[in-house]
Amino acid sequence: MATAVRKIRVLIVDDSASVRTTLSEIISAEPDLEVMATAADPYVAVERIRQEVPDVIILDVEMPRMDGITFLRKLMALWPSLGGSGVSLAESGSDTLMQLLEAGAVDVVTKPRVDTAQFLLESSMRICDAARAAAHAKLRGIRKAAPELRVEAKLTADAILPPLSIARAASLKLSMPVTEPIIAIGASTGGTEALREVLEALPATTPGIVIVQHMPEKFTNAFARRLDTLCAMTIKEAGNGDQVMQGRVLIAPGNQHMALRRTGSRYTVEILDGPHVSRHRPSVDVLFRSVAQGAGRNAMGVILTGMGDDGARGLLEMREAGAFTVAQDEESSIVFGMPKEAIERGAAAKILSLGKVAGEIQSY
Repeated sequence: MATAVRKIRVLIVDDSASVRTTLSEIISAEPDLEVMATAADPYVAVERIRQEVPDVIILDVEMPRMDGITFLRKLMALWPSLGGSGVSLAESGSDTLMQLLEAGAVDVVTKPRVDTAQFLLESSMRICDAARAAAHAKLRGIRKAAPELRVEAKLTADAILPPLSIARAASLKLSMPVTEPIIAIGASTGGTEALREVLEALPATTPGIVIVQHMPEKFTNAFARRLDTLCAMTIKEAGNGDQVMQGRVLIAPGNQHMALRRTGSRYTVEILDGPHVSRHRPSVDVLFRSVAQGAGRNAMGVILTGMGDDGARGLLEMREAGAFTVAQDEESSIVFGMPKEAIERGAAAKILSLGKVAGEIQSY
């Protein structure tokens, strides 16, 4: 007899009854997730946690009696074993993103709206993936047992960018002229802190960097602005036509794909609409494929911590096009999903701890 797979148990904390109902329906519809309990405010949530510790907490930011950030900080102090379990709900454009992540949230997602079926569908996918990622996350040296990851059927980068023929790819690898180097980085769960650590260590003379970090719409702008105050390089949310140049970091805007474009020796980025690729928009696979096709051996690809397999195919395409490729190792990854997939596909020329990635970029 087959052994039943243990479901990921989720505690939902939100003062809105309709949001609690919607989230409960979203979570309960997934075979590997279940709602442990719901709570209308943090005080009720604490009583629930005393009875049973959940695998994941989905927490609203704005609540009466105690806001979500304050509760998250108190929660981490009282139950450090919950470190890495939090998914926070916030409205688009919130400036509290970094506070939530610093307080202990693994991920931040936009609250689901029921006004359009498409938005609800996309929100549902994002919320469930965030819950799974939080259940697998490890922070502060804590390793959590979790069910085996399943990679579900999904669109590939073909939905946005057509692949090159084998002959054309081989031709580009051999004939592509040398230009300024390009660094392309992809990350998901745990990536906000990983990117901060890498980018803070890089000087202003570093070659141009393009990044996809899985993050909701408008949160990427707040994230980029915060990093810009901490780093020597100039960091901004990418806009269509922005030039990739030395000393500049461009972060793909949430809910849109980003692709590298080349004209002569000049690189720019194109911001694209389109379906989710590898269950994400923006997708690391889309960025990496465009870098493989546009920069080839003039590029370096880096895949950092994250859930799922987005970026694994693209990093392999970059390596096959002559690029130098790096994957973060398991020990330093919050979630060893994306790097693991890339390594298993043979996409990574080198496997490094997070603390060595910035040095490798400078050496390159």
